[in-house]
Amino acid sequence: MKNRILVVDDESRMRKLVKDFLVRREFEVLEAGDGEEAVDRFFQEKEIALIILDVMMPKMDGWEVCRTIRKHSQVPIIMLTAKSEERDELLGFELGVDEYISKPFSPKILVARVEAILRRSGGINADILSAGGITLDKTAHYVTVDGERIELSFKEFELLEYFMENQGIALSREKILNNVWNYDYFGEARTIDTHVKKLRSKIGIKGDYIKTIWGMGYKFEVE
Repeated sequence: MKNRILVVDDESRMRKLVKDFLVRREFEVLEAGDGEEAVDRFFQEKEIALIILDVMMPKMDGWEVCRTIRKHSQVPIIMLTAKSEERDELLGFELGVDEYISKPFSPKILVARVEAILRRSGGINADILSAGGITLDKTAHYVTVDGERIELSFKEFELLEYFMENQGIALSREKILNNVWNYDYFGEARTIDTHVKKLRSKIGIKGDYIKTIWGMGYKFEVE
């Protein structure tokens, strides 16, 4: 089951931005536009794994939402604020906030923080990677695409694993060789290119996630 994230912000554009990035990483996203709605949704819904909570909101601000929820739950909370004053940050940690991020922020960094917190809290199985309909189980050593199991060679599996662990990052051929094949780059670009070609073929339409960066290497990115 997908991890369920509650995104609370009175700006609909901000909620959509955060939601879009979370959905790309296979999260289920619930939304609330003010503090009262956030509290109502939290207690109505089941198994919310984490809350992303804006501070400045109508009806009930983020601090009050956090106080209310903390009386009943230790669900991980990331606070978003336009302020960067130390006393606000300290208040957040006193209330049991897990992370404190000032606006403006990088959505990719926010998602990385979400995943790191869920790994620490046990909400994400670090042995299972999932993106864009591809699921890779490190322990059982299998891959499924839209629920259908596919057969990969050992190196194809390791290559896909490396790509999925580094989503959105441009990876040079040298870096791929060092991390997947464990040896230095000595004109072995053909080794990588051949494996990428086979991997793209085996994962079908999802092969488009593996983008070629001409003259450099590759990047795994889910649209």
